[in-house]
Amino acid sequence: MTELVDTRTPEPKRFIAGATGDWEVIIGLEVHAQVSSDAKLFSGASTEFGCEPNSNVSLVDAAMPGMLPVINEECVSKAVRTGLGLKAEIHKRSVFDRKNYFYPDLPQGYQISQFKDPIVGEGTIYISVGPDKQGNYEDVEIGVERLHLEQDAGKSIHDLHPSMSFVDLNRTGVALMEIVSKPDMRSADEAKAYVTKLRTILRYLGTCDGNMEQGSMRADVNVSVRKPGGEFGTRCEIKNVNSIKAVGQSIDYEARRQIAIIEDGGTIDQETRLFDAAKSETRSMRSKEDAHDYRYFPDPDLLPLEFDQAYIDAIAATIPELPDDKKERLMKDVGLSAYDASILVSEKAIADYFELVAKGRDGKISANWVINNFMGKINEAGLEIENSPISADQLGGIVDLIKSGDISNQIAKELFDIVWSEAGADPAKIVEERGMKQVTDTGAIEAVVDEVMAGNPDQVEKAKQNPKLAGWFVGQVMKQSGGKANPGAVQKIVKAKLGL
Repeated sequence: MTELVDTRTPEPKRFIAGATGDWEVIIGLEVHAQVSSDAKLFSGASTEFGCEPNSNVSLVDAAMPGMLPVINEECVSKAVRTGLGLKAEIHKRSVFDRKNYFYPDLPQGYQISQFKDPIVGEGTIYISVGPDKQGNYEDVEIGVERLHLEQDAGKSIHDLHPSMSFVDLNRTGVALMEIVSKPDMRSADEAKAYVTKLRTILRYLGTCDGNMEQGSMRADVNVSVRKPGGEFGTRCEIKNVNSIKAVGQSIDYEARRQIAIIEDGGTIDQETRLFDAAKSETRSMRSKEDAHDYRYFPDPDLLPLEFDQAYIDAIAATIPELPDDKKERLMKDVGLSAYDASILVSEKAIADYFELVAKGRDGKISANWVINNFMGKINEAGLEIENSPISADQLGGIVDLIKSGDISNQIAKELFDIVWSEAGADPAKIVEERGMKQVTDTGAIEAVVDEVMAGNPDQVEKAKQNPKLAGWFVGQVMKQSGGKANPGAVQKIVKAKLGL
């Protein structure tokens, strides 16, 4: 992390209660996002995940004598693209440095990174935290300190032999964007919201797939505690946290660990720690290094990276509509609530699916069916949207039938299940062929109402005294009609018959 500068006003609800009073937790994140590229940062070796160990290793990756790095322009382009997506300053000149440190799984013995002159400067991410007990969300601005390009290290494997470790160099040299936040987060919930929002932005931009379970996105979590409004405390860094849930758990544990030590009269050692997901606790890994420990110096094999404004403008012209802008448009143009719009833009695949369903249709009905029915079914089935058995056109067809009054919501749910299970089924054709069309003939509905009331004279008298019981008759009529009767018409006729 860079020099810590406090930009947040303390808020009591974020304080952690200790034995000696309230404490404030200060959080900064360094997110390592693997660039979506077919080749590595400085070599042409493949970046494909899941290949046989040491099968994607070039002579450059293996640090063979005389092999020189050559920059991958695609990685540069995507770093600039990400910076633009973060509303950040793009540096037209940046420098690659050597970070000297013992890497058992990086053959060259140093990491090519960027130190004083990164490719991207300060930016901003807006997160929404909540809901609170009143159901409200709070919008929080989190500063981005920088984004720089660097090469990833390989993978050491320690559980295949009782006395030896194995090294897989497939990941060695893969391009990473290290996105460093300012220490602006004050709770585990804010940190989780930040990582979630950053992953969403990267996926919209197409610069990182965000698959934390595959290691293509992971976070180093910096945590310190202080008395409200006081000086920054000594921070500890929790390395390579690989899930959003673990980010929250590691912060909660580490903050309370530090508070307990200080309240017992101890001091916090600046160190690097690891998070044990099985025990939900952090443990010491090594003492924390500072920048001077790495002996940075410009890499003599790489010239400074330079490009002009025209290069930046050409990339900027390809930036898609990002989550915040899409959310604002859905609220303004479609009339969605902030909550519904937030859910729909949370994943690009969901947003794209919704846009297809809602095209030329009622946006609110479309949103309700995508959020409550479609997404619920997808999650229950454990499927990705891309593999859904019901297309956006099919769900749009169901929305059309609801809007036209041809089917009720109850029938629509049955129709949805049929279309889900019958590949390629046409919703309108199913409704016609299977007699699922909603009954709107008031004469036919009135006949059913009369029949229900004739069979329940006692209930009729009770409903006349207590209008709330009218709903019972509506339910019985809907049941007797197989859900086909128009609910609005049923309610109107029932009330008229009861004299309400």
